[in-house]
Amino acid sequence: MNRKVYFAASIRGGRQDAALYHDLIEMIKETDTVLTEHIGDLSLSSFEQEERDRKIYEQDTAWLRECDLLIAECTCPSIGVGYELAYAEKLNKPCFVFYRPADIHLSAMITGDPYYTVIPYQTKEELFEKVRKILS
Repeated sequence: MNRKVYFAASIRGGRQDAALYHDLIEMIKETDTVLTEHIGDLSLSSFEQEERDRKIYEQDTAWLRECDLLIAECTCPSIGVGYELAYAEKLNKPCFVFYRPADIHLSAMITGDPYYTVIPYQTKEELFEKVRKILS
């Protein structure tokens, strides 16, 4: 269908799931455009230069305005992803929040907000199946 997908996941909050982000982005790109494909870059550092922060904010909020939907992997807590979710909600963008409940309890600000579609998963295969269903 070639929608514009904003993929949100932790960068500065931790990169332990970077390989999962990479693989999920590659799967999404089979049918759609991922505006934030750098999130899956395995060499991306969790510590960027502060002088770049303004440019990052401006680019990310422009992508949020441009996207058709947001897919967030929230197992690794990230203040930035929380901000992106709130920004997308303000813009009335569909938001799908994925997480592994065995590894984390999501914030009540996410689970308690009926705007978000919160989807637990256990395995990479289950995650991919659920994302494919959204994108089909």
